Amino acid sequence: MTELTALITILGVFIANAAMIIPLFLWNRAEARSDSRHTDAKLDSTRELVRAIHDEVKDFHNRLLKIEQGK
Repeated sequence: MTELTALITILGVFIANAAMIIPLFLWNRAEARSDSRHTDAKLDSTRELVRAIHDEVKDFHNRLLKIEQGK
């Protein structure tokens, strides 16, 4: 009888631990994916900004060259 009680207790502790760990693991994965999507969006907007600045600098340089050629 005591062996059965010990077995049931061990099984109960195992199930209780799994019932706490599995949802926390799944929640952690969901948050990590959300953070990853947020970071990707920020990187994309930064790339667009850098590309726009690069294009503007190129255009400015071309206008300066035209001014110098006109002199």
